[in-house]
Amino acid sequence: MKITRIETFSVPPRWLLCRVETDEGVVGWGEPVVEGRAATVRAAVGELAELLIGKDPSGIEDHWQVMTKGSFYRGGPVLSSAVAGLDQALWDIAGKRLGVPVHVLLGGPVRERVRAYSWVGGDSPAHITDQVTVQVEAGFTAVKMNASGRMNRLATVADIDEIVDRATAAREVLGPGRDFALDFHGRFHAANARRLLPHLAPLAPMFVEEPILPEYDHLLPALVASSPVPIATGERLYSRQDVLPVLQAGVAVLQPDLSHAGGISEVRRIASLAETFDTLIAPHCPLGPVSLAASLQIAVSVPNFLIQEQSIGIHYNTGADVLSYLADTEVFRFHQGHLLRPTGPGLGIDIDEKAVRAADDSQADWHNPVWRHEDGSFAEW
Repeated sequence: MKITRIETFSVPPRWLLCRVETDEGVVGWGEPVVEGRAATVRAAVGELAELLIGKDPSGIEDHWQVMTKGSFYRGGPVLSSAVAGLDQALWDIAGKRLGVPVHVLLGGPVRERVRAYSWVGGDSPAHITDQVTVQVEAGFTAVKMNASGRMNRLATVADIDEIVDRATAAREVLGPGRDFALDFHGRFHAANARRLLPHLAPLAPMFVEEPILPEYDHLLPALVASSPVPIATGERLYSRQDVLPVLQAGVAVLQPDLSHAGGISEVRRIASLAETFDTLIAPHCPLGPVSLAASLQIAVSVPNFLIQEQSIGIHYNTGADVLSYLADTEVFRFHQGHLLRPTGPGLGIDIDEKAVRAADDSQADWHNPVWRHEDGSFAEW
């Protein structure tokens, strides 16, 4: 079997899909994208395709090594995401070729269902009570919401009170038997986080995510040591080398992204590394159907899995949703807040190729909004 063609498709709302075709008719799908940089990643996939055309797709590890280390300059979100999508597609081909799910090739399942959480609120959360109620009634046992929108460099009392009030509202709906998590999106400074976290502790969030930007991860050891709340991070880390310092800092939950951190091959290794630090894995996935399918293969096959993010119905998705590009949506049907172990070959999903081709728009690329404070200064994400 040889790889004969690699195509990419830029589709709404903000995703890039890739299709890897072989001379025996077996096709693999991947999702290589950096949100807001889809066109850039698309170019990187085109460059990496030159290394794969004419090769046997079964040499997944060798292909991964060549794609990640075959040039002088390595790493970073664009290259790692391009590799991630192609790696997903190669695993998809391998599973389809052998007629088994990818997780069987990773050592087999360790669980039969995957707990998932649903998003509530938007970039500036509001109406939390109503939104959490909807998710509880839908059977979810956990939700996540943004802690805040734009944040002052040092929080005011009003800032802190607003965050705590929203968290309190969520806890009141959820009760003691369900969970919520707060995503800080790196919008806080370390001093802000230290000030806020003790106020959240009585509400027992499952975790707080990215309390500081990843470029300040050298501050994590002190923040973790002082925090009464479990800290999670990792969506903007792209390799074992990137995650090692945050594991050494003692974070409770690591959140590698299957479409950013080198794909299934690297995230499986990241999960094993995290296990040696007694750290749980909660794959980051606010993206599309292939990224979620790849995440589930990891979720059912690693012992230190905690919970799965998913973006069905998320506020970012306009113009299309996760289910829009699937021929059969049953694999992503929720069962009391859980997704069942996928049993189909490869990634376990059937992409609606006609819908993908119809939606492809090389000029379409979602971009992050640029935020500013009231004084006109730039507000960090």
